[in-house]
Amino acid sequence: MFLNNCLSIPQKLTDFARIFNDNNFKCYLVGGAVRDMIMGIKAHDYDIATDAKPEDVMRIFRKVIPTGIAHGTVTVHIFGMELETTTFRTESDYSDGRHPDKIEFAATIEEDLSRRDFTMNAIAYDILNKKIVDPFEGQKDIKNKTIRTVGNAIERFTEDGLRPVRALRFASQLGFLIEEETFKSISIPAVLEKTRSISPERFRDEFCKILSTNKPSVGLKLLEQTGILSMFIPEFTPCRNCIQKDVRGFHEFDVADHNLYACDGAPKDNLIVRLAAFFHDIGKPESRSTEIISGNEVVHFHGHEKISEKKTIRAMTNLKFSNDEIKKVSHLVKEHMFHYESSWTNAAVRRFIIRIGTENLHDLILLRLADTHGMHNTPVIEGSPSWNNIVELKKRIEEILSENSALSLKDLKVNGNDLMQEGIPRGKELGMILRELFETVTDSPKMNERETLLSLAKNIHEAKFKN
Repeated sequence: MFLNNCLSIPQKLTDFARIFNDNNFKCYLVGGAVRDMIMGIKAHDYDIATDAKPEDVMRIFRKVIPTGIAHGTVTVHIFGMELETTTFRTESDYSDGRHPDKIEFAATIEEDLSRRDFTMNAIAYDILNKKIVDPFEGQKDIKNKTIRTVGNAIERFTEDGLRPVRALRFASQLGFLIEEETFKSISIPAVLEKTRSISPERFRDEFCKILSTNKPSVGLKLLEQTGILSMFIPEFTPCRNCIQKDVRGFHEFDVADHNLYACDGAPKDNLIVRLAAFFHDIGKPESRSTEIISGNEVVHFHGHEKISEKKTIRAMTNLKFSNDEIKKVSHLVKEHMFHYESSWTNAAVRRFIIRIGTENLHDLILLRLADTHGMHNTPVIEGSPSWNNIVELKKRIEEILSENSALSLKDLKVNGNDLMQEGIPRGKELGMILRELFETVTDSPKMNERETLLSLAKNIHEAKFKN
């Protein structure tokens, strides 16, 4: 991990740097790519720092997009790559808590590195000369798995309110510890006030990155501990110290930790399920009640899933999630309390599929496994009762789906036009008859035949809607 010589750089980057050199300019690889390479992680995005001005870069290369030219940044399209290229610069005065009011071009890479957030991100690599530039001992901090700001932590954090959230995200993502003074600075009122000023979208993006780490509970607990989580998702705060444990042994943790450990139990590559795991029990504090049974206090959360659904919609709306994401996550939250039993009839399984939606079944089952994981912070073991219950339900769902059963109105062998041709008028009556036909077919799939349904529709119309 600790460098003594050079990084393994793709030949295309070397060729790119040579073009700068041929035009008497310097070219450095900077940022996360350097950090990742030092850690032995394959880099995917490459950021370039140079002493060439934007107009020089646009003159040298054929295809250059002025993506942030006011800040000295352009994107060069070359060799099948998109390389964000920024002129050495310094920054000062962050009146909006996010963007510098004053940007000046700098003469050296060292000056440019001094404006960066953390020492591990303030390392540059001279591509052609194969030399590391590390004025703030970032390699040492990487080796020690430490996150430390470049210079005074309070100054860095009050310049840009996103930096504290990034520190917590990096800790979760990389498995690093935040240096003590750096961590303490995050909770200072002046820093929290700057963080509060960042846009909901900025926080959301970092929040989702934390949810996508190997063990999101680490970063989420840091967000909670520093007070940042309560600023952006206040709905979560009452979950802390909301006790669930009782003599039945279902739960070991309070609602907050249960939700966080459920996130750990959800698949890393499925953001929708991890979001649902984070929110699934967020309504429990409002629904909590107790009763004494056989001398023991038993805790109940009747109807918490409906409260959780509403809070999920509110929180995700405030964080500017897309309507589609909000709809999917809140639906999973609302439906997570299903209790499958072997005694369910096939009609009950069909109704379950219809209520959940075939497109949501897989995610709901993953959420159930995550929920079970969160009860004791332990994965569901293959062959356990919980595992076998899910396996049996999945098998029955697959059987129902293979039957090509009618799972929506469009699956009926008749439609509204067919009923109107039989003399049933367009309108409310028609819709009610179609829904009754659908209920019949849900109970008895063999009834889903055109002539059978047309005859049944006429009978319903005669019996219920003709005077």
